Amino acid sequence: MIHKTTIDAVFEIARLEEVIGDFVQLKKSGSNFKGLSPFSEERTPSFMVSPVKQIWKDFSSGKGGNVIAFLMEHEHFTYPEAIKYLAKKYNIEIEETEQTDEQKLQADERESMYLVSEFANTFFQNTLHKTEEGKAIGLTYFKERGFTIETIKKFELGYSPDTWDAFTSEAIKKAYSLEYLEKTGLTIVKEEKQFDRFKGRVMFPIQSLSGRVLGFGGRILSNNKKAAKYLNSPESDIYHKSKVLYGIYHAKQSIAKEDNCFLVEGYTDVIQFHQTGITNVVSSSGTALTSDQIRLIHRLTKNITVLFDGDAAGMRASIRGIDLILEQGMNVKVCNFPDGEDPDSFAKQNTLEELSVYLQENAQDFIRFKASLLQEESKSDPIKKAELVRDMVASIAKIPDVIKREIYVQECARIMDISEEVLFDTLAQIRNVDTKEQRKQDKQTRKTLEVVKQETPKRPKINEQDGLEKKIIEILLLYGNQEEEFEDLILKENEEGELFLEQEQYTSKVFEKIYLDLQEDEIEFTHATFKSVYTILMDQLNQQDDFKIEQFINQVPPEVAYEITEIMMNEEQHTLHRWVDMEIHVKKKEHSISQYVSDTILNLRRFLINEKIEELSQEVKAQHIENKISILEDIRDYQALKKLLYRKLNRVI
Repeated sequence: MIHKTTIDAVFEIARLEEVIGDFVQLKKSGSNFKGLSPFSEERTPSFMVSPVKQIWKDFSSGKGGNVIAFLMEHEHFTYPEAIKYLAKKYNIEIEETEQTDEQKLQADERESMYLVSEFANTFFQNTLHKTEEGKAIGLTYFKERGFTIETIKKFELGYSPDTWDAFTSEAIKKAYSLEYLEKTGLTIVKEEKQFDRFKGRVMFPIQSLSGRVLGFGGRILSNNKKAAKYLNSPESDIYHKSKVLYGIYHAKQSIAKEDNCFLVEGYTDVIQFHQTGITNVVSSSGTALTSDQIRLIHRLTKNITVLFDGDAAGMRASIRGIDLILEQGMNVKVCNFPDGEDPDSFAKQNTLEELSVYLQENAQDFIRFKASLLQEESKSDPIKKAELVRDMVASIAKIPDVIKREIYVQECARIMDISEEVLFDTLAQIRNVDTKEQRKQDKQTRKTLEVVKQETPKRPKINEQDGLEKKIIEILLLYGNQEEEFEDLILKENEEGELFLEQEQYTSKVFEKIYLDLQEDEIEFTHATFKSVYTILMDQLNQQDDFKIEQFINQVPPEVAYEITEIMMNEEQHTLHRWVDMEIHVKKKEHSISQYVSDTILNLRRFLINEKIEELSQEVKAQHIENKISILEDIRDYQALKKLLYRKLNRVI
């Protein structure tokens, strides 16, 4: 676990605008920066960064937070990965909390394996670009595949010399331990001899979601029939084939942005697509698709488009992975290429526009694709057709969402010209659910889908109290420690027992004014998050004269930080629309803080009094006559108080 001193140092030194500037082109806008949203397609900027507050807000997607939140959203890092990324960027030494000897050994081993893999990656790249053998064999091969130098460098492609121990000897010379060379699978050790696993191969580094090198894929270029064409690193503590997707590091941003992931089979398919201009693509690296790989994609999008070669045998083998995708509750489409073509060759022969149009026009729903593929085999054979139908229903049965299952059954019935009732019975049998109960549920579901008239949806009722509580949090964050001159109308009683207002002026810190007013009326927050923020804020403002929002936001949970960002960046939104340029001037709260504070509290009181009057009015209807008199007296008192509040707010009842 990363020590708190490291986390504190990261937050103290890291500059939000610098970190985000590595990913988003920012332009100065007053005291802030603005840019195009990295989370959605847009032409006018809706992304705002506040260097003073050290928070950001994307008004198009609603996302926001501090520097860690940005890295977790944009780079899909975990919290520790984001901290480590920033520590590396700002040369901060990472301290970790006390670990057991076993934990230390395990952590040291994993880090040593990462370091060895990074060294190997650099070695293979240098060999490719800086040696005669690398240029003549490896670089020539990549260029023949149609890859540009920019693409080769982007994917950090390399070459392993065609000698038995060129890499191993160099690694040992550089003081890398043979133990970790063997554990990563880069070196094969047999008694006293050591051999390079990837001798004479072009190299494809396999990276994690955060960009660390986990292992390698190597392709042999000679005609040695005894050697495997492609060779992957063996399983290790840092490399698990079933949990890794080739190209995920380069594709993650565009997958999230496009809300779709193209899934291909090989390394060169991914690289060629990227070079053509389609970057939301990953590969299962020639292995059968696994649930872990699908879950990795699911972190970025719910939509997968599987791209198959034109070869029918390959399609039938790969189609089994579709059921796994459906099981994860994801949406899947399928696109195959003309006979003799694969994603690599097709992308190489077509422009970005042509490739995009082809994918758009030929990607079809999995049920249609599966039907067309299997119908070729069944043709007019009724037995095979029955097997085909059951096969399709078996796929539908994997879908966890009942509505989606319903729709796919309807589609399957239409395509295969078979009754829905039969398919629902088959579906129920496959799912091991009582047929009668399942049909009852499905009929209820079908009934909900048979909508004739679409009613205009009612707008949700705005919770006024939540809005007022949110305003109080905003005031505390922006002006909590400021001293202000307050002018209050104090409620007093004369000798005749009549209530009247007397004006009084006093100086107070904003947070003290709010705290005392709310305490006086015994007002408690009802919104759980705002209540939590209010408690923490009051505690911080009481203890710190130099309260700083940028420090405070780094100490609260992510969901609280999100709410704070939402509040803090609300006023910045008008600068994105250039209202000042259009001579629309927004009145800032700094010009009348005391009035804003007083009005907010009075409005909260007014709301609660109205609620109380409504509650008592309902109670009167249910009470006997003797109890009604005392309740009506209470209502009269609250009505009098309400009149005074409206006078304070300069409102007419």
